[in-house]
Amino acid sequence: MAIDFALTPRQRTLKYEVREFAREIVRPAAERADALADPQASFAAMKSAFAHAHRMGLTTGFLPAKYGGGGASNIELLLASEELAAVDAGFATTLLINGLALLPLAWFGPEELCERWIGAATAPDRTDFLAGWVVSERGGTANFDHPDPGAGIQLFAEHDRGSGEYVLNGEKHWPGNAGGWDLQGADVNICVVRTDRRRGGRDCLSVAAVERGTAGVDFRVIDKIGHRTCQNVTMTFRDVRVPEKNVFAHGDGDLVINRAFTWSGPVAAIAAIGVARAAYDFALKWARTYTGGGSSPIIAHQAVGHLLADVAARIEAGRYMCWKTAHYLDTHEDAGHALGAMNKVYCTDLMHEVVTDCMRIVGVNALDKKFGMEKLYRDAIAFPLYDAGNIGMQRRRAWGVMADTGFTPDLIADGDAIAFTRSMEGYGI
Repeated sequence: MAIDFALTPRQRTLKYEVREFAREIVRPAAERADALADPQASFAAMKSAFAHAHRMGLTTGFLPAKYGGGGASNIELLLASEELAAVDAGFATTLLINGLALLPLAWFGPEELCERWIGAATAPDRTDFLAGWVVSERGGTANFDHPDPGAGIQLFAEHDRGSGEYVLNGEKHWPGNAGGWDLQGADVNICVVRTDRRRGGRDCLSVAAVERGTAGVDFRVIDKIGHRTCQNVTMTFRDVRVPEKNVFAHGDGDLVINRAFTWSGPVAAIAAIGVARAAYDFALKWARTYTGGGSSPIIAHQAVGHLLADVAARIEAGRYMCWKTAHYLDTHEDAGHALGAMNKVYCTDLMHEVVTDCMRIVGVNALDKKFGMEKLYRDAIAFPLYDAGNIGMQRRRAWGVMADTGFTPDLIADGDAIAFTRSMEGYGI
């Protein structure tokens, strides 16, 4: 039975190097940034920490080595992500979005675009390079694969053959990193677009790379409860012209969305684990020292001890599911749609409960901002809602795979692959 949860020396080194960076560099910057009233200022305040992360290879480590990336495994990505999220989930999300935006280029894009944009992101002197993942829309992105042309993605890209361009009109709501550090745009925004107004989502979605400085794009920042150090915007397109060569994955935009959210599923899940771990660490230390007006620390009370044991068990179980998913993706690449979705749903929902239980252990003092528990709660509630919402998108993605006759209850446990096909789309729309 080739199951081994032991970290390699390289992986242990990565874990503790990222932990030190997170605690020494990210934490003080994030504490200042989270307190700022202006959401764009909160995001921009993390720019120096982002540059430091770039120099460590954390912003590009997950990108292919052939384009200058680190070529890291999904397991290694998760080890780093947990340490970052344990200090600040918003900052970890900014790095995740760079992957969500640039990896579709590596999977579906032409060599020219890969060399241009992934090469720029990995350049040693581009320490502030941002890529935006521009998918979400105000009217219902979860139904991106709906057969009705009026449902799902409504950012239209009309082909102007005479000029050799596509003309984009419409709106995106909630894209990450898209506004850039100065709200003038990310270096490149990877946008899912509809190229035919008459066809459904399985046939007419493509991807457009919109370069910073392209005329006709407007950005408005969304003011959020949690994850304040990452940026989300409303992005409006008015006759935005994009060269033909910048449009790729013609008719395969639905597959791009599915694969991207499969990749990000365990990353979001492990980030939720990181937030819960931080809450558990605080609650455990609190229980060992706080007497609650009694004669001994509250950890001596059965109710507290039992709840702490439950918290620890749920964190460990969640982490190992994340590692299993990452290993599965490292082995099978584009065959983890069901497991990636289940991992994201299960862990993000569960870790929200874990953070709440940790606050119950601390009691009313958990509401005092100086202890940081309220920030962990604000960050925890975001995970089930973002990165393909658990109710709107992720559960039905797993459902579609499980409905296929090729899926069996033993498939994931045995580590076997099941290829994702369009017949698995469209469930629950």
